[in-house]
Amino acid sequence: MKSKVNEIKISYKENIALSKSPSIKSSADAGKLLFETWDKNTIALQESFKVLLLNNSNKIKGVYQLSTGGITGTLVDIRILFAVILKSLSVGVILSHCHPSGKLKPSEADKQITEKIKKAAAFFDVKVLDHIIVVPNGEYYSFAVEGIL
Repeated sequence: MKSKVNEIKISYKENIALSKSPSIKSSADAGKLLFETWDKNTIALQESFKVLLLNNSNKIKGVYQLSTGGITGTLVDIRILFAVILKSLSVGVILSHCHPSGKLKPSEADKQITEKIKKAAAFFDVKVLDHIIVVPNGEYYSFAVEGIL
């Protein structure tokens, strides 16, 4: 008797050749690019979390929005985050979320989730290069620049 089971299919498709993709050379590059990806109609309304996926040369493979939350927080499911990182064969990531309040200081929860992701990433030889908080006016806070990564 043959059992019927679901088939799992995992894919990653490049629409832009990596050779034509920009490189991230600094936190300023990442902060500017990430701000450009946010919907300006909702950045001041609710928190959301994104990950910038990079290859070994820090070329951008893509940006993935992991979650959208409420006014003061958003859920970061590490299992989904790493499913995306591993599916895209990324070796470096820059984490990012927005603070609708415009406050650039990271919360304790922000610091804790960053540390948790960093520890998990080390297991897969993935580098967490930064965690950037973006606010509605385009300013940003870099964990790497501030020395807390």
